[in-house]
This record gives sequence, structure tokens and C-alpha cells, in this order.
Amino acid sequence: MRDEARPAAPPDRTETTAEPEYWRRNLAVCVFGSFTTIVAMTLLLPFLPLYVEQLGVQDHAAIVQWSGVAFGATFFTAGLVAPLWGRLADLYGRKLMLIRASLGMAVAMSLIGMAQDVWQLVALRLLAGLLGGYASGSTVLVATQTPKDRTAWALGTLSSGVMAGNLVGPLVGGVLPPLIGIRQTFFAAGAIIFVAFLATLFLIREAPRPPRAKQARARGGWAAIPDKRPVFAMLATGLLLMVANMSIEPIIAVYVAQLVRDAGHVTLVSGLVMSAAALGSILSAARLGRLADRVGHWNVIVGGLLVSALLLVPQAFVTEGWQLVGLRFLMGLSLGGLLPCIASVIRHNVPDGVAGSMLGYSTSAQYAGQVVGPLAGGFVGGHFGMRAVFLGTCVVMAGGAAYAWLARSRR
Repeated sequence: MRDEARPAAPPDRTETTAEPEYWRRNLAVCVFGSFTTIVAMTLLLPFLPLYVEQLGVQDHAAIVQWSGVAFGATFFTAGLVAPLWGRLADLYGRKLMLIRASLGMAVAMSLIGMAQDVWQLVALRLLAGLLGGYASGSTVLVATQTPKDRTAWALGTLSSGVMAGNLVGPLVGGVLPPLIGIRQTFFAAGAIIFVAFLATLFLIREAPRPPRAKQARARGGWAAIPDKRPVFAMLATGLLLMVANMSIEPIIAVYVAQLVRDAGHVTLVSGLVMSAAALGSILSAARLGRLADRVGHWNVIVGGLLVSALLLVPQAFVTEGWQLVGLRFLMGLSLGGLLPCIASVIRHNVPDGVAGSMLGYSTSAQYAGQVVGPLAGGFVGGHFGMRAVFLGTCVVMAGGAAYAWLARSRR
């Protein structure tokens, strides 16, 4: 019998589900809104150094430094405020938080196009992270408004939209600026997010929560959770997953340079390697979510971590660029459904009144992993070699699988 099928607060069943004709529409709007906001957050990657230079920074090293600071600023503030927005979603409604996030992002993106110096750029990127959070807010709404036996599939579909945004954003950022200019690209991104704001405002419908849910909400976050162990396990698993994923990112181009004979192809092959994992995750997220709804979320989490750990070993010993592309694609397939499953386990083990807060903590843990991962990967790669990063990440993935299995067995 599936262990996650047992409700966290059995007698009162605080969970709610939107009327059948609305939850699918909610999901479609959330996928569109998450896709557009992620595209807007990542489209500046190809031209960010050029924009920094336009804003008056001339020294090459300073351009690189300011580009890194400006890009990371959004994710820094987003990780800090994710639990706050989750808590406010529990208090005042999940739809309201999506309205706030989409309108805030539309305004922030447009203002970024008006920056006059690099300090304003960084400040506005910080503001974008502070006001944003549409994708994480969508996770909360979809998790709480979808029938429980379809939760992982719905979250997998949402995750595919987010990953597609990460894939499409840099492509859009490479095409639009030569056509309409850098500043106009930000204005266009703001306009698209404003469309998502209108769709959220007029199309999303949130089912009212019963009085028992309000009582659980009033008790506060952790105090309302009868068994905290599954939640802690998922927070740790999400952190480890993002550390493992992001530890590879800083060394991909350097590793590819060791594999590719023609130096002119390094950038192309590096892009293919990074895109392959994202494409694999996009293709598998909804399917693994549907599988998790049938066989159990914990089983998919443990299996995905184990398969990815095994796939990391040959990545450390490849001799050709195409081999690395293929292995990263397979790894993307194995990991595509993990974040939706993590969210589903949390959702199944907390009362409805604190679901937003707990999923907000999960988002913050994943953002922390995105910060720690590149630092760890860069350190290991610099001191012990490129192959050591893949082998070390394999150990992290295997450790995460063992921890998730033990946490599941103790329940």
C-alpha cells in the first residue's frame, strides 16, 4: 500500500480541491505563467555582459563580475522570500500571490529596461526576485487545488513548463536584441508577463478552504504538522538534488574543451550538453509524475536518484563530446520527475493550511542548493580535476537515494 496515501492530519482532512472543470484550467494558466516568467528571468543570459558594458562598465574583469552579480541577484532574493510568500499564500490565498507575482515581475522587467547604471541594474534584479515567485506560487496552487491522485502528474506538467522556460529563455535572448534592441527586449518580456497576469486574474479559480483548514493555518507552520520527518527528508533531498545538478554547471565548458578536438566547437557542444539534460527532463517530468501517482512518490524519488548516480560514473570517463550529450540527456530523463515528487510528498504530509509555507521552505532549500552546487563543483574541479566532480556528485546522489529510502522505511 502506498505510504503517501495516508493524510497528514487524518480526522479533519483539511485538503481542498478545485471543482473538476477548474483544476485543469488552473494548471494550464500556471504552466503558461511559469513559462513566461522563467523565460523573462533567463533571457538576459546571452546579452547580459553587453548590457553591463552599455551601462558604463569598461574593464573586462569588471564586466564579468557585474554580470554574475546581476544574474544571481534575482535568485538570491527569490530564495530568501519564498517561505514568506508561501506563508502569505496560506493566509490570504494562493491566487492572490500569483496575481502579485505576475504583476510585480511585469513591472520589474520593464524597469530593468530603463536602468541607467549597473547599480540600478543589480537593484532591479534584486527587486525582480523579491516581487516574483510565480513558478513557486504555481506549485503551491496546483498542489493544493488538484485531485490528490493526479498531483504528481500535474506538478510534472508544471515542471516541464518551468524547464522549457529555462531552455527557451536564452534562445529568445539571443534572437530578440539584434532585432529590437536590448532595452526593448526587456519591455517585450514585461508585456508577455502582463498577459500572464491578466490570465491569472480572470481565469484561475481557487476553491474556498473549509473552516478546519483555517484552524490549521492559524496554528502556524511546523506546529500544525503531526509528523515532520517526511517534510525534513524532502527539504534535504531537494537541497542535495540541486547541489548535485548545479555542481556540474561551472565545469561543463572546461570539461568539453578536454573532449573536443576543434576549439571552435567547444561553445556549441557545451550548449548541447546543457540543453540535453533540460530536454530530457522536459520529456520525462509529466510521465514520471503519472508513474509516481501509481507506484508512489518515494519510489520514483529513490529510483531517479539511483539511476542518475549510476549515469554519473560513465560521464567521468567519456572520451567524446557526443557521449557526454547522450548521458546528460539520459540523466535528464531520470531526474525530470523528482522535484514534482518532492512537492507531492510534502503536500501529502502537511495540512492544507500550511502547504504554502512548507512548499516555500522547499523552494528556499532548492535555491540554496543552486548557490552551494556551483561553489562546490568549482572547488572540486579546481583542486581535484574535472572527473572528480562527476564522481563526487555520484556519491551525493547515491547518498540522497539512501537517505530518502531510510526516511521512507521509518514511516
